[in-house]
Amino acid sequence: MDVELISILTDTQPLDGLFYQFNKDINSPHVAQLFHGNAMNFYTGFCKFLPPSLISINCSALAYNRRGHDILSIRDSRNPEGGALQLTAEAIADNNYARDWLIKKGYAAPICIGHSNGGLLAAKHVATHQDTPALILLSAHIGGTDMLPLASSKGLFGSDKLPRILAMAKKMIDEEKGDHIIKLPGWYWATTPKSLLDLSQNLPHLLDEAPKISCPVLFIRGDQEPEDLYPAKRFRDNCGSSVEIVTIKNSDHFYVGTEETVTKTISKWLKKLIFT
Repeated sequence: MDVELISILTDTQPLDGLFYQFNKDINSPHVAQLFHGNAMNFYTGFCKFLPPSLISINCSALAYNRRGHDILSIRDSRNPEGGALQLTAEAIADNNYARDWLIKKGYAAPICIGHSNGGLLAAKHVATHQDTPALILLSAHIGGTDMLPLASSKGLFGSDKLPRILAMAKKMIDEEKGDHIIKLPGWYWATTPKSLLDLSQNLPHLLDEAPKISCPVLFIRGDQEPEDLYPAKRFRDNCGSSVEIVTIKNSDHFYVGTEETVTKTISKWLKKLIFT
């Protein structure tokens, strides 16, 4: 395995990441594009624990940060970047930049694997790019205008304070303070008015994207996750292709302690689908 620290150019900040290549001297046609979740990055969660398993089945992998990675960060100045400033249109563009980077390296359309919000974005990406050979969703959330109210009802994204926080965000945008940092109780703790309103209004809806997907799908979720927020069965009912659902026992949203089960599930499914 060869691991390369890479940077993908965009129209603003570059996307940093790691490219896991099976072997520079062996031509492998398969590559996976990994879509991290909200407030995460290329070196945490499944983007960290999955690539060695992919390499073991002769599949290279690109794990990369979208511009909306982590919560807040800086790069080469004191200007902030990160998840508190993320916008949906920018995230969709970032995934296209990453796909183009892989294709320019000589790969065919990549297998797409996404976790949580990254899963929703992966579904949107695959619905757009019909040449995708396979899609793996790890606890993809419902998206659309349903996501924030549902997540808040479970203690996330402002909890019961969400209506008041949204009203404050709208007022701050009217006052030209759309990029100011505000507290977001629950998770992910800090955001900006512009990003929060974008999250409430502009997310793709998972069930709207499902009929447009033509490749096989593996949908993994933890048994501790609520079905209304992570609607695997409803996605399968709406999807334009075959969907296999696997529920991981004793697993939370981040698969803590069940990483090996997740990697084996993905490897087995991919080997059967693509590598035989």
